[in-house]
Amino acid sequence: MAFLVLDLELSGSEPGWHEIVQIGAVLCDNQWGERSTFLSNVYPENEESFSESSRKVHGLSLDDLDDAPMLHELLPEFEEWIIENLPIRPPKHVSGSREHALREVIICGQSVIYDINFLRYAYRQEKKNWPFSHQMLDLHTLSYLYFDVMGGTKNDTPRSRSLESVAKWFGFGRADNTHNALEDSLLTVKCFREINQRIKER
Repeated sequence: MAFLVLDLELSGSEPGWHEIVQIGAVLCDNQWGERSTFLSNVYPENEESFSESSRKVHGLSLDDLDDAPMLHELLPEFEEWIIENLPIRPPKHVSGSREHALREVIICGQSVIYDINFLRYAYRQEKKNWPFSHQMLDLHTLSYLYFDVMGGTKNDTPRSRSLESVAKWFGFGRADNTHNALEDSLLTVKCFREINQRIKER
């Protein structure tokens, strides 16, 4: 089993109309040890879907994406990156082993269902089967549970369950002022790792 901590930057909020414009991910082993990182921009097939409101969030313009691959080019590269960095790499010569390895990967993130929905739609659009596990781990949900338990003590807990608020409570922040999908994925990994460790200690 491996954890794929995923964050997507999007051209808007509606799957099917808006598209993925950046993929950031961290592949971790089952103890939240970091294996590898991935970051790539994506050029949207539907340029008309690129919204100004989304640009203000991720700071990417169509000009910034000009040299980026399109999604049908990037998805095989993304899968290959995962397979090559798994804790146990599947043998290339055994039929079905690589597909089985991807099915053991659990996608994780902050409010990750939105990212999964966009990624699933992208796979359908490219007429590709969904290769990953149907399990997911959501930091937003996990932090509600964790802080609800912590709320029974004298510890102050964050009012918001945003990534920034949860990370700040643990003493984490972004390395710099950049906001991209990989930076958020790395921050999310730190929060998952910290919660996992604190639960074990308690």
